[in-house]
Parts: sequence; C-alpha cells; structure tokens
Amino acid sequence: MKFSLSWLKEHLETDASLDEIVDTMVAVGLEVESVENPEERLAAFTIGEVLHAEKHPDADKLKVCKVATKDGEMQIVCGAPNAREGIKVAYAPVGAYVPGIDVTLSKAKIRGQESHGMMCSVRELELGDDHDGIIEAPADAKVGDPVSAWLGANDPVIDFEVTPNRPDTNGVNGVARDLAAAGLGKLITPEPQPVKGEYESPQKVELRFPEDAKNACPAFAGRYIKGVKNGPSPKWLQDKLRAIGLRPISALVDITNYLSYDRARPFHVYDADKLKGVIHARLGEKGETFLALDGKEYEADETMTVIADDNGVLGFGGVIGGEDTGCSDETVNVFVECAYFDPLRTAKTGRKTGLHTDARYRFERGVDPEFIIPGIEMATRLILDMCGGTPSEIELAGDIPSSDKTVLFPPSEVKRLTGMDVSPEECERILTALGFSVSKSEPWQVDVPSWRPDVEGKADLVEEVARIVGFDHLPTATLPPLKPVETPKLTLGQDRRRLARRALAARGMMEAVTWSFMDETHAGLFASGSTLHATGLVLANPISSDLAAMRPSILPNLIAALQRNADRGRADLALFEVAPVYKSDQPDGHVNAAAGVRLSHPARHWQGAAESADVFTVKADAIHALEAAGAPTVSLQTSADAPSYFHPGRSGVLRLGPNALAHFGEIHPRVLKKMDVGGPVFGFEVFLDAIPESKKKPTKTRPALDASELLPLTRDFAFVVDEAVAAEALLKAVRGAEKKLITGVSLFDMYQGKGVPEGKKSLAVEVLIQPRERTLTDEEIEAIGAKVVAQVEKSTGGTLRT
Repeated sequence: MKFSLSWLKEHLETDASLDEIVDTMVAVGLEVESVENPEERLAAFTIGEVLHAEKHPDADKLKVCKVATKDGEMQIVCGAPNAREGIKVAYAPVGAYVPGIDVTLSKAKIRGQESHGMMCSVRELELGDDHDGIIEAPADAKVGDPVSAWLGANDPVIDFEVTPNRPDTNGVNGVARDLAAAGLGKLITPEPQPVKGEYESPQKVELRFPEDAKNACPAFAGRYIKGVKNGPSPKWLQDKLRAIGLRPISALVDITNYLSYDRARPFHVYDADKLKGVIHARLGEKGETFLALDGKEYEADETMTVIADDNGVLGFGGVIGGEDTGCSDETVNVFVECAYFDPLRTAKTGRKTGLHTDARYRFERGVDPEFIIPGIEMATRLILDMCGGTPSEIELAGDIPSSDKTVLFPPSEVKRLTGMDVSPEECERILTALGFSVSKSEPWQVDVPSWRPDVEGKADLVEEVARIVGFDHLPTATLPPLKPVETPKLTLGQDRRRLARRALAARGMMEAVTWSFMDETHAGLFASGSTLHATGLVLANPISSDLAAMRPSILPNLIAALQRNADRGRADLALFEVAPVYKSDQPDGHVNAAAGVRLSHPARHWQGAAESADVFTVKADAIHALEAAGAPTVSLQTSADAPSYFHPGRSGVLRLGPNALAHFGEIHPRVLKKMDVGGPVFGFEVFLDAIPESKKKPTKTRPALDASELLPLTRDFAFVVDEAVAAEALLKAVRGAEKKLITGVSLFDMYQGKGVPEGKKSLAVEVLIQPRERTLTDEEIEAIGAKVVAQVEKSTGGTLRT
C-alpha cells in the first residue's frame, strides 16, 4: 500500500515531519517498507534557460542550444520541437542518470556538434507520459533551482505492508485515523455528502443466488449518471496516482482507483449504453466466458460470483470487470457499481483464475459494508465534478450486511494482559479516536466500527490500546530462576537419525538436503501415479510445477542432484540424506529414512583408477547405516524382491523376518532414462522406523570390555553347494557352528568351472576363531572345523571341496 505525504495530509492535520510519521506508523503496527522521496531521485536536475537556439548545420530536426545552467553556459544539442530561446528547462548535466531512458549522460558529439548534458521531457524524468517536447518550467523559475520544487515532484511516497487483519488501512483515511489516535495530529477526513437523484434509475439491479449462497453478494448498489464527458482526469488526481505507481487512464477509471486507495473501497463503472437488461449478481455457470479488462478471456464456474446482464457475464464480482462494457472517451451514460462480496469466495475466485487485482486484494481482506451508500455518493460527487452529468436515484438490491458488534471491556484488562498502566480516561480517548463508541457502564460496552472486522473480543481492544500507547512501553521483568532440570535427551528416532548420518558420512558420502516435494512425474517412477493420488501425495496448490508431489522416496531427489553435479564435471560422487518420506497424507504416513546414491566414474590415474562402486558397495552402505541405528545386522536376511525402480538382477532387500529394513541395488536404466540421468547409479534406502527397539533397558553404564589377551587364528574352508544356495545362508551356517569361539566369517572366493560339477559352485570362506580362556590345541581347532563342516552340510547340503 502506497500513499504520498500530501495525500495523507488531506486526512490528517499535522505538523509532524516525515521521519516522525514513519516512526509512528511503525510504532502502531503499520510496518513501513520504504520511503521514496522524488526530490532525492531528481536532485541532479536543475532549472536551465535557453539563451540561444539555432538549427543544426547537419540535421534538419536538431537544434544547437546555448543554455544557462548552474554549471555555466553549456552547449546542448536537442531534437525537441519546442526547444527555443527564452524558455526555462529541466537541465541534466553530464554524469546525471536519466531514469526514463535508463541512461547515464556523458559528453557526446551529435552530428559533429558537442553536447554537454540534456534538456529533459516529462517522460524522461518519469513524471508523466508526455514525450512530445522538453519540459517548460514557469517563467519565474531561477536558473540552478531544483527541478523537483518547480514541478511539484517533491512529495515523498510511503510504502507499507498491510497486515491481513487490518483491511481498513488499505485506505489513506485508515492510516490517518491510526496516526491521529497516536497523537500525531487531528483526523480531518471529510464525510461523503449526499447527491440528490433527479430521476429514477433506468438501469435496474438484482441478486439471483440460491438460498445457500446468499452471502456471496448480500448487497449490490448502483447509480445511473447520464450526460457525462469522459476524458483525462485533473492534474491533481493524475499526480496522486502516478506518485503511487498507477498510470492515469481516464477520469472515470482514475476516480475508481482513487477511491480504492483513499477509502479502501473498490468501485466499477460501466458504459450504460453497452448494458442489456437488468444487471444481476449470481453464481457462474460452467462454460461461461468473458473478455476481462486485462485483455484475457476467463471461464467462470458455479463456485464464482459473477456480474451479468442479458448478454451474459460482465465480470467476476470483487475481482475484475469486462472489457466489452468498459468506459471509453465516447462514453456518455454510465452506471456506477458499489457492492459487498464474500471475502472467502472472492479469494477462491482469484486463486482459481490467477488474477491479482486491487479489487481482489481489498475484497478478500474485507471492506466496510456500511460504506456502500456513502461510497456511491462520494463517487457520484467526483464524477459530476470532473465529467458532469445528471445522477439518478440510487438502486439497491439486497440488504447491507449488519456490522453491529458490542464487546464487553473492563479497562482493567489492559493491566492484566499487558502489565501497562493506562488510565481509563486514556483508554477511552484511544478507542474513541479509533472509531469505537464507548459506553462507560461496568464493564464498558464498546461498539465496534464497521471497518474493523478483526475486533472480536476484549483482548482485541487491549491490543488496540497497547499498540497506540506503544509496545515499547511494555514493562520488562526478569524471569524467576528455575529449578535445575535434567538435560533433555534425544528420542529414539532422533538418535537413530543422528547415528545413521554419522555412519554414512564416515563412509565418505556427502550429506545433501533436498525438498520434501518433487516433480510428480519423477515421483510416479517410485510410486505409481494412481497410488500418489489415492494416498493424497499430489499437492492441490504446489509452490511450483516441479514440486507438485510429496516424495515417496528420497532417491529421486538425490539422483537429480547427482546429475546436476555430473553436468558440472563431478562424475564421481556419493550423496546421502536422512529425512522423512511420505507413504500417504495421514499422520502414520510419515516415515524416517536414510538414503544414498553413488555415481562412480573414478578419474584416471597413473597408478590405476580406483575401483568403481557396485551393488555390493551400496549394500555395505545400508548395513553400516542399519548397524549404527541399532539394527541386529547379524540376523539380517537378503532377498531379491527389491522395488521396480531397482534393476531386477542387481538389487536386494535386507529383511529382519518379514519386515524390510532396507532396499539396495542399481537404479533401473528405465528410471534413469525417464529422469534424463546418465548411469549407472547405485542407491539404497534404509527405513529407520522399521528397526525394532532393543529389548534391553537403556542405561548409561558402558558394557564390559569384550577383549582377549590371546591371539585369534583363521581357518579357510571351501564348500561345494548347489548354484541356487545364497552365500548368506552359508555364512549364517558357519557362524552358528560355534557361537562362542567363531567371531567372524567372510566370503573371499566364488568359483564355477573345471573341477566343480555342473549346477554347483564353490564358496570359500575365512573363519576367525578367537580363543577365550586359553590357547586352543590342534585337536580343539580340528573339532571346531568338524562342527563347521557338519553345520554347513546340515543347513545347505554343501560338502567340503577336496
């Protein structure tokens, strides 16, 4: 919301400086964002006088002028048709920045003639649209005086943020009311004066809503004015609009823009000769379209309030009007609309259509319902003053919404809720100055004005008093010392995430932080599109088209990050993230996961390139994360039923019984192709919430050190097993042969070929044996070996290879 200082002073009688006004606005809750002083922007431009002007020797449309300036007499080449001897001009010296043409002036030669500076037009100084000639300053202007002082461009403009709960401050009069209540001056906002209608309106209005939608537009008023003459608005009105960044269009349009900013009340003016039949407000119908004032065509539906006549839709109520019934210079008869539209329905219409207009901005926050008739009167007076014409009587359909609201308010609440000592007399003065009516019974009965829909109870009135007195007057007190409390501990989930993060970082992976949203197409590769919609993971109002779905897996985000790095020359990278994924939009659909991806193309080296990552690398990553998070990794089983976004022959699932704790493997080439990612890419995802809680009670006591003074020894075994037997089954059998003494088992070779029967394979394992109480004898070691062979044969059918 913007307004100029002179505009404010039409509503507030004050001698306060600009700094005092800005400071007071901030103090009462009107957060000022910027103050633009055109006098500072135009500081480089001063008054000059053309002493002599003659035709350029080498150009018919140029003149060589001698100009008296604050820098002395300067030669300036100018192409303006009105450049002539004796006029006072706006002089820009060499080095000045001219905003209208976005140029910093330098010394130049134009067709062989030197030019030192420039004589500017209105458009070049961004003071208007006129570009037919240079500015002609008043004859009594003195050479060297600032241009801004003579052209009325010394009016500061204040821009502040309107909070959603204060729709009244969308008008300059609302800002003035707050400043007057804060003691910065006297409120002098003039009341609209009634204009007598001279005939019955030939244009009728109606409301045509079903019973359950009458609140869409409870009141619709208008007035017919015949014999108007539309044209440019007066200079004072054009200056006001330009100061706040609006382009003057015509008197009728400028009046509606002026009232929106002056009184926070949108209006619309129709060319009455383009209307057919009764104007009516109703709900739209599917398929109805109209051409809006922004030159675009929009389609209505049954959720939107539309204004229509017998020809069809004229515009969206409270959002935008139509071009076909808009006013032009040929307009003779007009119909002025002033209505009240439901804020929620207006906001939904604007959101569906993507329209952002001043009318929508004000209606969706709430306008003063009781200003409908006074607003019509004010608009009528302005139109008659600027365009002439003869007004009809006012037409009103529906009933103006009642805004009667009384709040019981004990003045002692100010002290109770804020600690501020404010006398009852001061409370009454503040509330009265803000427009509230106070009846000093016990408790006080305070009538809320129609322009304050945000005030509901006594706490709101306390806030009004406190902000006008100043929140900087709130008393401060030191909190009493609290009893020492035990240091908060991490929850199990927090601890698991922390430990998994540290374990993956220790594996040489780099942590990434990505959005919880992703492209719907990419999400569909990791969860089917029907599943996404059925589980509510597709967003109704995404912040951007490529963040339209909640992520069912972290992998797509990490894979995309890998490709972005690869595009920039980093083709050997491992990323991980520990964060939530979403299985549905329900509370239990939030799952904590640790995921990682590897794109492994090691750089060449004279000693030989490093080994590339493979499916076993990411399996080890997953196991390390599980182990760090407290999963019993010794009991894990591996199955080959990984999700479809993994390569079916190069992937697996780590399970604990029927529960899947992790997926790992090579990402399916089909998925990478659809994501436009170069492979191969290997990834894993660990589901931290699926890890069972330890049955042991948590304790701060460290477990006893399990170390032996005796040296361990190793024994190698090679077993011939069926080709279908998983190596994991063999390792599990060996570990179970002697649980007390066998502390480690690892696979170091797999062989098929000569010497191994067809349909069989040879698996060689290294067994680590750790003596506990004494050194083992050869016989005891041989006995352990026999147990290993027997257990393998029993569990897998394997035999010792000879």
